[in-house]
Amino acid sequence: MLRFEGFISQTANHKAHNKKLIHDLDKYMNPQPDLLESWLAQERSARQRLDAGAGPGVATPEQTAGKTGLEVMQGLLSGELPYASIAKTMDFMLIEVSLGEAIFQGTPGNQHLNPLGTVHGGWFATLLDSALGCAVHTMMPPGRGYTTADLSVKLVRPITPKVQRVRAIGKVLHCGRQLATAEAQLVGPDGKLYAHASTACLVFDMPSFKTSGN
Repeated sequence: MLRFEGFISQTANHKAHNKKLIHDLDKYMNPQPDLLESWLAQERSARQRLDAGAGPGVATPEQTAGKTGLEVMQGLLSGELPYASIAKTMDFMLIEVSLGEAIFQGTPGNQHLNPLGTVHGGWFATLLDSALGCAVHTMMPPGRGYTTADLSVKLVRPITPKVQRVRAIGKVLHCGRQLATAEAQLVGPDGKLYAHASTACLVFDMPSFKTSGN
């Protein structure tokens, strides 16, 4: 990172002007990388981990025993645990995960088109549902699970394969003992909003973790 403070007077009379000049020079000399290229690079890195990992499938109870939902999601992202097969079918993948948030990246393709030549609404919904559900998943303690009770999707504008990538960004709004809610947005690398969604999920004890009465 290049800085220019050493070349600019810091007197009181010129402080405001110099601050703006420093910002402008930094912006010119250190431009932000193209966001699409950054997304593609992150996707390549994630794909390498997944290809070298467990592959598509469903994690066994033994693989997830004692893990929090966040640890499970981190295992999917690292390739330690198998990722959901729907991601391969629909050409999207988990890109980032943190407590209360999950980000998926999808590649719109000709195989996703409806008869009108735009991406089918079901693809929008699946990508958003995945981000919403996995965001909720990160909030689960060991032995707790969830299921979607309600999904509401609003399509703002169409997507065609000319849009190289989109991201579904899901964030938890509330997570209680019995109910969790979350919202998500589907955006392009240019910041354009394509859809948004919300969900309500039922939260419960996983049957495999219940103590036997025998």
